[in-house]
Amino acid sequence: MVPEAWRSGLVSTGRVVGVLLLLGALNKASTIIHYEILEEREKGFTVGNVVADLGLDLGSLSARRLRVVSGASRRFFEVNWETGEMFVNDRLDREELCGTLPSCTVTLELVVESPLELFSAEVVIQDINDNNPAFPTGEMKLEISEAMAPGTRFPLESAHDPDVGSNSLQTYELSHNEYFALRVQTREDGTKYAELVLEHSLDREREPSLQLVLTALDGGTPARSTSLPIRITVLDANDNAPAFNQSLYRARVPEDAPPGTRVAQVLATDLDEGLNGEIVYSFGSHNRAGVRELFALDLVTGVLTIKGRLDFEDTKLHEIYIQAKDKGANPEGAHCKVLVEVVDVNDNAPEITVTSVYSPVPEDAPLGTVIALLSVTDLDAGENGLVTCEVPPGLPFSLTSSLKNYFTLKTSAVLDRETAPEYNLSITARDAGSPSLSALSTVRVQVSDVNDNPPQSSQSSYDVYVEENNLPGVPILNLSVWDPDAPQNARLSFFLFEQGAETGLVGHYFTINRDSGVLSSLVPLDYEDRREFELTAHISDGGTPVLTTNISVNIFVTDRNDNAPQVLYPRPGQNSVEMLSRGTAAGHVVSRVVGWDADAGHNAWLSYSLLGASNQSLFAVGLHTGQVSTARPVQDTDSSRQTLTVLITDNGEPSLSTTATLTVSVTEESPEARAEFPSGSAPREQNKNLTFYLLLSLILVSVGFVVTVLGVIIFKVYKWKQSRDLYRAPVSSLYRTPGTSLHADAVRGGLMPPHLYHQVYLTTDSRRSDPLLKKPGAASPLASRQNTLRSCDPVFYRQVLGAESAPPGQDVLCSAYWLSPGAAVCQSGVERQTNLPRHQQKRRVTLAVPAKPRQNWRGGKGDRCLQLLWMFGAGRLLLLPRTK
Repeated sequence: MVPEAWRSGLVSTGRVVGVLLLLGALNKASTIIHYEILEEREKGFTVGNVVADLGLDLGSLSARRLRVVSGASRRFFEVNWETGEMFVNDRLDREELCGTLPSCTVTLELVVESPLELFSAEVVIQDINDNNPAFPTGEMKLEISEAMAPGTRFPLESAHDPDVGSNSLQTYELSHNEYFALRVQTREDGTKYAELVLEHSLDREREPSLQLVLTALDGGTPARSTSLPIRITVLDANDNAPAFNQSLYRARVPEDAPPGTRVAQVLATDLDEGLNGEIVYSFGSHNRAGVRELFALDLVTGVLTIKGRLDFEDTKLHEIYIQAKDKGANPEGAHCKVLVEVVDVNDNAPEITVTSVYSPVPEDAPLGTVIALLSVTDLDAGENGLVTCEVPPGLPFSLTSSLKNYFTLKTSAVLDRETAPEYNLSITARDAGSPSLSALSTVRVQVSDVNDNPPQSSQSSYDVYVEENNLPGVPILNLSVWDPDAPQNARLSFFLFEQGAETGLVGHYFTINRDSGVLSSLVPLDYEDRREFELTAHISDGGTPVLTTNISVNIFVTDRNDNAPQVLYPRPGQNSVEMLSRGTAAGHVVSRVVGWDADAGHNAWLSYSLLGASNQSLFAVGLHTGQVSTARPVQDTDSSRQTLTVLITDNGEPSLSTTATLTVSVTEESPEARAEFPSGSAPREQNKNLTFYLLLSLILVSVGFVVTVLGVIIFKVYKWKQSRDLYRAPVSSLYRTPGTSLHADAVRGGLMPPHLYHQVYLTTDSRRSDPLLKKPGAASPLASRQNTLRSCDPVFYRQVLGAESAPPGQDVLCSAYWLSPGAAVCQSGVERQTNLPRHQQKRRVTLAVPAKPRQNWRGGKGDRCLQLLWMFGAGRLLLLPRTK
C-alpha cells in the first residue's frame, strides 16, 4: 500500500532528489524510508510496505525476524511478516506526541536478523481537526472609560487550539455592534490573537455596559469554533493612560537558572497624578498557558524573575505579554512584550539503547562481524548533544558510525574462545559539552566454540615396557590427551592401528578404550614369542570437521624367568652312551652336556653341576661349559657302566633347572684303537655331524616354504588373469548359437510339470553369466508340440539340440541354460559330460515360472519356433524348445 501523502503528491521533487542523494551516499545500513499518516487512524491501518520499499525478500521475512524498534515506551507500529506491511498498532494522537510543534515525526528503527541489518524509517503524523478552540475563561470582563478615543485597542483573551497547521486557530469573529471592531493579529510563532478596536466613542450615560460575543474559529473542514462572552463596563474618563518606554524587551536566560533569577524589568509611566498615576504591572491576556508557572512579575517594580524550572529542550523561546494600569477610577492599560530566549546548558547525559546483540559469536567470525547496534540520544543541542562512543582499549572490538547517533559494534581482531570465552563490554557514550556528561552501558558478548584445535598430547610417542605373562585386561598405558575446545568439540575418541603393513595386533593382542584412551592387552604377552609391538593411537575429536592426532606407541615386552632350561644334548629320551677306556688320564673330556634357555639376558645364563653319579670322584662338570671330564684316572676297579646326572640351572629369579642323564661305558681298549682315535676325537666328530644336520634341515625347510609361497602366488595370478579375460568378453558372445561340441546334462522332462518349472544351468563363476531358458512345451493355441517341433529348421536342431531331427511323437520341453561369457551349452536327449573348463561348467537349478511372466516375444527359426527373452536380475534367460 502506498502512503496517502505519496498518493496525493505531497512529496516535493526536491525532497525526492534529497532522498536519492542520501541513499547513494550511505550504505544499506543507513537507508531511511518516509511515510505520512493522519493521526487517530484506527488500529491495523496500513502505513506502507516496508519490505517493498527496502528491497527485502518477503519469503525470508519470518526467518529474519523483522521488528520495529522505537524510543517510545508504546509500540505504535508493527510489521506484518506475511505481507511486509507496517500497520498502526496503537492510538496515534499528534497532540499527545508532539504538542504544538508544527511537524510531528516519529523515528523508527527496522531491525532484521540473519544477517543483522538496520534501517531507519520516519513516519510523519499529520494533524486532523479533532480539537475545538478553547478560551482560558468562560467570560471576559472589560472596563473602558468613556474618554477613550476611537482607535484604541483592547486585547482579548486568546483561544488555544492544540491542532496545528490549517486545523489550528485561524481567525476570530465579533458579534455585531456599533462601537467596536475586531482586529486579528499574528504572533511571531504564527498563532493568532484578537484585539477590540474602538471605532466610536462610548457614552456611559447612554450605554453603561455592553455585551459582545467573541468567536474563535479554526481552519478545519468543517471548521470548529468556540464563543467567549465579553462584558464591557463603561467607566468615567481617566484621560492619561500609562505608557511603556519600549514596546519590546529581549532577554537571554540559561535553562539551569535557579528560581528568583532576574530576567528583565519593564517600565511604564503615567502623566496623571495620584492614584491615576500609580502604575500596577500584571501579565497580559495574550500569554500562553504555563507562562505564569515559569515566571513571576513584581506588580510594583515591573521586575520579571524566574519562578519555575526552564527547559531548553521543551521551549526555546518564551513570549511574555505585560500590561500596566494606573490606580485611577477609570484605569487605562498599556501593553508590552518580553522575548525570553532560553540558553541551552549541558544538563542531559547521553542515553544508550542497544537495539540488537548478536551473541554468541563464533570464534572464527571474520573481522568486521556486526555484534550489536546501538543508538545514542542526547536531548541537548549543539555541541552539548554531539555524542561519541568508545569501547575499552585492548579488546577485539570497535565502534563505527554510519548515521548520526547510531553506532555499530564490530569485531576488530580474531576471537579465541579458549583465551576469552566471554566479554562484558563497557560502552561509554560522552557528549561534547562542558563539563562533559557520559553514560555507561554493558554489552555481554559470548564467544561460541568452533573446532579449531586438534587433540593435544604432552608427547608424540610413548615407549611402554610390559613384563611378559601379564594379566589380560590390566591397563598398560593411559594416553594423556586433551582438547582445549568446548565440551562437544573436545569429546575425544581413541582408535588403535598397526604401523606399517603388519596386521592382527589390534583386536588380538591389544585394545584401547574408545572414550578414556586406556590401552590394555587382550592376551598375556610372551617375550619368547614377540618382543616389540609398534602401534599408532589415532585420536579424533567430536567437532565438524573432525580433527585428529596420531601418537606412536612402542610396546616392549620384558623378559621374566618363565622357561626352564632345555637339554639339547644328550637328547632326552634317547639312550646315548659315551665310551671311556680304562686307564684314561684325569682331565679327559668324556662328553658335553648342551643346554638352552628360551629366556633372555641373565635369565638365560646357564650353569652346570654334577647332581649325581655312580662314582662321584671319577667325573667333574664344567660350571659354564657343561663339559664332562674325568676328575682322576680311570682305574680297573671302576664300574664298567657309569650313570651321571647333570643339573642345568639358569640365572633367573627364582631360578629354574632341569637335569640331563649321561651314560658312560668304561671299556677295555687296545693301544691300536687309541692310536686310531685319539682321546676326545670321537665326540668332537659327532658334534660336527649334529651341527651339519641341523643346518641342512633348516635350509631345506626354508626353501620348501619359499617354493610353496611362490606357487600359491603364481596360481592366484593365473586365476585372476583368466577371470579378467572372461569378464572382458563381448556381450554379444553370450547369445551366439551354441556349437555341437558344447554339451550339458539332459533334463528329464517327465519328472516335473513342464508348464510350471524350468531347468536353470549356472556356471560356478556366474557373477556375470546369462541364463538361457528354453520355452516350455505346454499346449499352445498356435500349434501342437509336434507341429512346433517340426516347424523348426533342421540346422536349428543340430546347433541347439544336438540332434539331426526330432524323434516322432516326442514332446517339446523347456530347459534353462545360463551362458557364461563366450560360451553356451546345448541340450540333447542323452546325458553327457561337459567338456567346458571347470569354472564354466553348468549347475542345474529348478526355477518356478509364474503363469504369465513379463516377457517380450520375437520370431525365431520358423513362425512357430519362438524365443522368449525374459529379463531376470543382472543376467538374461533365453527360452528355446527341446525334445523330450
